[in-house]
Amino acid sequence: MNMMSDTSLPHAPADHPKVKFGKVGVLLANLGTPDNYDYWSMRRYLNEFLSDKRVIDYSPWIWQPLLQLVILTKRPFSSGAAYKSIWNHDQGESPLMTITKDQTAKMAAAMQKRYGDQIVVDYCMRYGNPSTKSKVEALQAQGCQKILFFPLYPQYAGATSATACDQFFRSLEHIKWQPIVRTVEPYFEHPMYIEALAQSVERAYADLETRPDVLVASYHGVPKRYLMEGDPYHCQCQKTSRLLRERLGWPETEIVTTFQSRFGPEEWLKPYTVEEVARLAENGKKRIAVIAPAFSADCIETLEEINEEIKESFEEAGGEEFTYIPCLNDDEAHISALAQVVEENLQGWISLKL
Repeated sequence: MNMMSDTSLPHAPADHPKVKFGKVGVLLANLGTPDNYDYWSMRRYLNEFLSDKRVIDYSPWIWQPLLQLVILTKRPFSSGAAYKSIWNHDQGESPLMTITKDQTAKMAAAMQKRYGDQIVVDYCMRYGNPSTKSKVEALQAQGCQKILFFPLYPQYAGATSATACDQFFRSLEHIKWQPIVRTVEPYFEHPMYIEALAQSVERAYADLETRPDVLVASYHGVPKRYLMEGDPYHCQCQKTSRLLRERLGWPETEIVTTFQSRFGPEEWLKPYTVEEVARLAENGKKRIAVIAPAFSADCIETLEEINEEIKESFEEAGGEEFTYIPCLNDDEAHISALAQVVEENLQGWISLKL
């Protein structure tokens, strides 16, 4: 049974400083977002993101001069324009921030229903704000002696899941009384995640007058070299696509797995989404739908890259009907899947609310 108190530690003398204790924190982590789409906000964000050696692993002696003197003088303008086109102007934040807040609120409600006030749910970003360190400190201040860290990436990649965990563990370096911690493993094959994906496809198809010829499952890309060096990301993406197809009961010809967001000169995982949709159009597939199973929330890569750049590539090659199926976001089936993953990872730490 968990002892819950906001006043003092068990068996502490009367004059011991008051310490909050006895709760479990669940920290959801996503990639990140700039604070705004102006030049300097974009430059700060891109500098942090592109300086991460998990993302760009070139020698800093070569990469940093190129980044600081060339890329960061130009890219903030183009990236800022892309963010401006999708920005949530009503709330003054990116869609990723809005959606992550909504996911966190719904997850907190689910945990409250199951476990009462034993669990505190919060979120952080790997890059930008709110930082991982600030949210770990906030959870501790609320009495969380245990923290479950949950990178919201269904498929593991060094450039996503691993760097999020790196940052989480770095945030513990200077804490005098470190919490007990766990990290959530990738959930790319979890039955409830696959079910949520399948339901989103079925809903989208039901709303269309004509069934698409092909469903393109577009995942964020990584250099092919990472696969050869042991990163399991490519294999996990392929399995997600296969499980989704099997759940839908479709033949292999109706789903194509592709990779987007290529950056730099080297070869990345293929086929590239932007090229594959054009090839499909040229080969007579005039109606396609695109889904992004690697993203837990809609963001710049889906709302701008897929819905604008990739759509344009398809239409310029002769495509006629392009349907983007939104990410799972705060859909109830998605929240239920994430809550189930959390519950499985809390075993031994917490007891159900009586």
